[in-house]
Amino acid sequence: MAKREPQSHGTERTSLVIRVAGEAGEGIKKPGELLIQAATRAGFQVLTDFSPPSEIKGGVSFFQIRLSSRQLYTRGDSPDVLLCFNQEAFEVNIQELAKGGLLIYDPDTVTPERTESYRLLAFPMERIASKELRMPIVKNVVALGGMAALFGLETEQLYQLINELWARKGEAVVQTNYKALDAGINYVQENVPSEQRATYRVAPGRPSRDNMVVSGNQATALGAIAAGCSFFAGYPITPASDIMEFLAVVLPSVGGAVIQAEDEISAINMVLGASYAGKQAITSTSGPGLSLMIEALGLATMAELPLVVVDAQRAGPSTGMPTRHEQGDLYLCAFGGHGEVPRIVLAATSVEDCFSLAVASFNLAEKYQTPVILMTDTVVAVRTESIKKPDLSKITIEHRLTWQPGTNGHGNGQANGAAKPYDESEDGYRRYKLTQDGISPMAIPGTEGGQYVAMGLEHNEKGRHRPDPRTHTRMTQKRFRKIEQSAQDAPPPVTHGNPSAEIGIITWGSTAGAAIEAIDTLAAQGIDVCLLAPRILLPLPDEQVGEFMRTKKRIVVPEVNYRGQLADVLQAKYPRPVVRINVYGGRPMLVGGLVDVLRQVASGEIEAGRVELNPIIGDLDELVTPDDLLAPVEAR
Repeated sequence: MAKREPQSHGTERTSLVIRVAGEAGEGIKKPGELLIQAATRAGFQVLTDFSPPSEIKGGVSFFQIRLSSRQLYTRGDSPDVLLCFNQEAFEVNIQELAKGGLLIYDPDTVTPERTESYRLLAFPMERIASKELRMPIVKNVVALGGMAALFGLETEQLYQLINELWARKGEAVVQTNYKALDAGINYVQENVPSEQRATYRVAPGRPSRDNMVVSGNQATALGAIAAGCSFFAGYPITPASDIMEFLAVVLPSVGGAVIQAEDEISAINMVLGASYAGKQAITSTSGPGLSLMIEALGLATMAELPLVVVDAQRAGPSTGMPTRHEQGDLYLCAFGGHGEVPRIVLAATSVEDCFSLAVASFNLAEKYQTPVILMTDTVVAVRTESIKKPDLSKITIEHRLTWQPGTNGHGNGQANGAAKPYDESEDGYRRYKLTQDGISPMAIPGTEGGQYVAMGLEHNEKGRHRPDPRTHTRMTQKRFRKIEQSAQDAPPPVTHGNPSAEIGIITWGSTAGAAIEAIDTLAAQGIDVCLLAPRILLPLPDEQVGEFMRTKKRIVVPEVNYRGQLADVLQAKYPRPVVRINVYGGRPMLVGGLVDVLRQVASGEIEAGRVELNPIIGDLDELVTPDDLLAPVEAR
């Protein structure tokens, strides 16, 4: 095994962004995953981004890793290091390489242009794998060894991970991958001066056994299990499929069941059936699948059935760009449906949020007997992150209010007498009893005297179809009353920055991470900005959002969609001018662009209106410059 050289800490960075790009199927993700695990064990904070093509085979894919000793909130605006496996990967990604960054390329497959904009490092990965090792398939592990040597990572961890990953395939496979790793390490140590390597070193933090590396989708699935979920039904769809795949392996081991349905309509109706039977149940999907679920969501509202739906957003409309990022489903999640369909909508800002909000979603669904939609997005769903292991002892699980014999439909009592028969009298069980808070006791099927029909037609307190104006009015009020009450149980918002700042940012989802890093950048320049990212978007919790809207001189609402969907929701409830910042190119909001706009807000150049911050979509030989990122501003 190659020996790791001691690190020099004289020129280390605070963070390093590495992107590996190649054709889907070339194995670019596997070395990235090994690098993540090794870096986390060494004490680094890690945050990743994975962008595969939507094609089943072929197309350019990249895996991006950001390393630091401090907390990370975004994947990083631009890669400091770009490793390209082929010419197309180079042409598609080179415009995003940071100025002065390092391009690592295979000279047998990539012909880069000569420029002073970035450094070059030829790394014949394919030749080493094919000719020296006679095993072309290990090219990705050769690349992994080269990166480990270049960035001064603890390679001992990589050897251990290789053994853990391939031991089941036999010692010969393990040894081959060891040799591939060594070959990559040796090439870089022999061909790149140590002082040049030192410019790409990042100091790790202290390793901790309390940290784990998970993706947003995995964290969501773990949160569902921690909340008591015992049933999942779903249909594969990018970028939500990992939730179903993870639960299919894990949920049966804790007594649950997973069904892959024939489509999203069947999936959500299976989940409603499980909920009606008393189970905590969940489904996951993305925008196109959620569109198919809308009618069943209305049934859940009308029948007052607890239900959790995860919407891992992607770029639309229609099938859109399945593997690209967008925050375009807020209208759909909040208002989608015929008639008025009150529901609760949450939004996760980070991988850690995916876990805690999955628990919160079940608690809200059970307490208020209503559908809850947990919104994630492509960035937070597929990225992996090193987070602290959740403290399961601090999790509180909410159970639905149930009806028992002898309570006469008045509460969650225990059996204390003979059951009343289900009859036409007002003394029988009233599933939809009109209560002050809108929550009615729910009988589980099989409870003697607790029979009722959960239907989509308007009904009276007993669940019998009644289409008269009085019944519809009272039941509509009941359903909305529950949702309005739920704002008091809103999870706390994400906040950051100086609370007394005159400029306030309100955003949602993964864009909160870009806002946090932008605020820190501006604070170092003497500009104070404050962030509020509510984790519940419907109903908007006035105690969190209202005071913030009323006390800030300027409100800025950055989000990744064209129309400014959250800005619309905010201005409908709190009518006042705001600055809308919108990105809609299929990529996340960049910190640098957001900083530029906030500087103009702070200087008074922008007081209200709309700013578009989209990446340049031009010829591949056009390089992006900082000035290109800021589109003309319409101030009004």
